[in-house]
Amino acid sequence: MATAGIVQGLIRDIPDFPEPGIIYKDITPLLADPVGFDLAVHAMADPWADLGVELVVGVEARGFLFGATIARQLGLGFVPVRKPGKLPHTISSIDYGLEYGTDTLEMHTDAIGEGQKVVVIDDVLATGGTAAATGELVERHGGSLVGFGFLLELGFLDGRAQLGPRRIESLLMVDGA
Repeated sequence: MATAGIVQGLIRDIPDFPEPGIIYKDITPLLADPVGFDLAVHAMADPWADLGVELVVGVEARGFLFGATIARQLGLGFVPVRKPGKLPHTISSIDYGLEYGTDTLEMHTDAIGEGQKVVVIDDVLATGGTAAATGELVERHGGSLVGFGFLLELGFLDGRAQLGPRRIESLLMVDGA
């Protein structure tokens, strides 16, 4: 079985979570399976291996799981982007829209050097708001945004449209709601 099939087989659907009508993609069985998790990390890291990427940025919280392991796989540093009030040093923040309101992300102002090539990693690309905001933080601090990587993309929500002409790599695609 191909990597994508193995990984997809370890993600379970939870109907009506967190609210009626939503089918939540639960990745905890994938994280608990050492072979499946390893396959996912390798497959997500491979597209960035030969692009001169210098840093991996991961988005709280599940983006940390993939971002940090992908950084380790590629021999790169890792930069966390967090919810408000979690980072201890000088931060920069960005507010962004969600389908049901707004949220804020923060990053240390000295986390990315001028011109450093950066890839943003998260678990799911849905509407694209979180990824776009993270990309804006990267560029605001002088990073050169190479692209975005995701374990799973909910294609029917068209989050790619929020990310502009960047490289986008998704290991799995879900086309239907």
